[in-house]
Amino acid sequence: MFVRILGSAAGGGFPQWNCNCANCRGVREGKPGLSARTQSSIAVSKDGIDWVLFNASPDILTQLKQNPCLQPARGLRDTGIQGIILVDAQIDHTTGLLMLREGSRPLPIWCTDQVHEDLTQGNPLFNVLSHYCTVDWHRIVPSETERFTIPGVDGLDFLCVALKSAAPPYSPHRNNPHPGDNIGVVIREIATGKSLFYSPGLVEIEPHLVPLMEGADAVMVDGTFWTDTEMIDMGISKKRAREIGHNPQSGPGGMIEELNRFSKPRRILIHINNTNPILDEHSPERAELTRHGIEVSYDGMDITL
Repeated sequence: MFVRILGSAAGGGFPQWNCNCANCRGVREGKPGLSARTQSSIAVSKDGIDWVLFNASPDILTQLKQNPCLQPARGLRDTGIQGIILVDAQIDHTTGLLMLREGSRPLPIWCTDQVHEDLTQGNPLFNVLSHYCTVDWHRIVPSETERFTIPGVDGLDFLCVALKSAAPPYSPHRNNPHPGDNIGVVIREIATGKSLFYSPGLVEIEPHLVPLMEGADAVMVDGTFWTDTEMIDMGISKKRAREIGHNPQSGPGGMIEELNRFSKPRRILIHINNTNPILDEHSPERAELTRHGIEVSYDGMDITL
């Protein structure tokens, strides 16, 4: 199974267009150890030709250009993307759908009822796409046992589980969280049983996730913030990381402590905010992650399971 990291940054990308924090300023100035990143998305394939896209970030066109494996060029119009799985309805995971409107067939999209509601009512991207390529929607029902496959992508199956989360600000049920607002996905190669647990918006390792993560060969999870007060300390926001649905890496109950519970899987962070010091390869925070055997994903990173 091949996993390609198309984008590794949180919403806004890196550097963020209006941010002059030390990280963003450093990458603009070419500081060693800092590299630009697009907004988070991955693609998964069994054969390196036919792919499942996870989330469609606002940077999707740049990502497709940087990853020619997703354009096999078998005809005048072609794509290696056989299906799209949306883990939530957040702007940084769905806006790129509009950039795929020139498709010659309906976009094959898998998402939950809650995400479908958000994208037809709160932020009606699906309605807009109905005037172009249209959407071929496949319902995801979160389950800890029921797997599904995607036509055109042989050899892989998918298990989607509900996560504790809040819906986007534009959701019709913003203040009334539902199971299915956010999902984690176990991506499995059927023949070998090799698997990846993927959740770029994981705020808490709930009990039902423990066996899934313990059994995976790799876990790729939320790496948004280093501290719970990161945005407050920088004067950017008045909200803590956990208030907006992200478990920081450091501190009691943080992602480092949580991931240290698992000895088998390769542990990788994705969806990293521009303010997070781990973006600097030479920072003490990055060194601490390395001491714990936790990796930081980057655009173009390949994982083979």
